[in-house]
Amino acid sequence: MSAALIPHANLWLEQDDRVVLSGWRVRLLEAIEETGSISAAAERMQVQYRCAWEKLDEMEAGLGLRLVERHVGGAHGGGARLTELGRDYVARFHQFAQGIEAIIERQFHECFTFPE
Repeated sequence: MSAALIPHANLWLEQDDRVVLSGWRVRLLEAIEETGSISAAAERMQVQYRCAWEKLDEMEAGLGLRLVERHVGGAHGGGARLTELGRDYVARFHQFAQGIEAIIERQFHECFTFPE
């Protein structure tokens, strides 16, 4: 067996058959926090603003809580930042994903390590 095999998994969380968190969605939330803007986050993620806005709305509607505080533009422009709950969900998703990755790594080695 080739030593170049690398396991991968795509994780997401659903509620009532709706995706509420995934690796991509968490990266979107992080980009909003880092840029202070949904528009700038969409640009960073290389998606249209409408797509980013829709995914954010889907997450918040599915979870039934506000993940991002939005500020409408004005003289100084608008902005967005994660709520305390938004930051908490991002941290929890990362913790969950790291735990799953450790399980995947152990299972991969158990199944794909061959005696020489």
